[in-house]
Amino acid sequence: MERTLPRRKVLMMLATAGPTGIRVAAAAECRIVVLGDSLAAGYGLPLAEAFPARLEGALRRRGLPCTVLDAGVSGDTSAGGAARIEWVLADRPSHLLVELGGNDALRALPPEQLEANLERIVAAARTRGVAVMIAGMLAPANLDPEYGAAFAVAYQRVVDRHDLAFYPFFLDGLIGRPDLFQADGIHPNAAGVTVIVERILPTIESWLRNTGVRPQG
Repeated sequence: MERTLPRRKVLMMLATAGPTGIRVAAAAECRIVVLGDSLAAGYGLPLAEAFPARLEGALRRRGLPCTVLDAGVSGDTSAGGAARIEWVLADRPSHLLVELGGNDALRALPPEQLEANLERIVAAARTRGVAVMIAGMLAPANLDPEYGAAFAVAYQRVVDRHDLAFYPFFLDGLIGRPDLFQADGIHPNAAGVTVIVERILPTIESWLRNTGVRPQG
């Protein structure tokens, strides 16, 4: 699959690191960048139906005025995300949601490379006072079970090392539901994105609260 450029430029956000961890200045300044692959980029979907836009709408309905920005590139691996992390952080978002690893698994790339790339991404973000959450992926069931276990551990080691918010499987609730996928059987359709947002939302809301973002109104 060809790589495509992110749809929107990351906006500026001033963030500070408080004594108990990374804190954003105020809820009104909340800017979440989704660094990911085609699942974040909304492959095959209109912009308004892609995960970042749908997540933003869900958060705003809950009084959380966060802007969610799409830094997804179709076909990207964790190495690709690590290679462009400095560009993504150049405008200083307040929060970074990392959705990478699916293409690593499809190519059966070494889990230790996934771990190293995630570590690079997290370290770069935290150095700039940006709060990080990781949305993981599971290796395909047709791969060696030992590979699948090592792949899952790669995420967990980074999460534990940095005490990060973590959603273990971005496609949770979709597997075995062909009605939630596009014709390729890989990318969620609009209904599938709805399920993703519904399931990941509690973890994201908790992450935002823990980093100082509070509902308005």
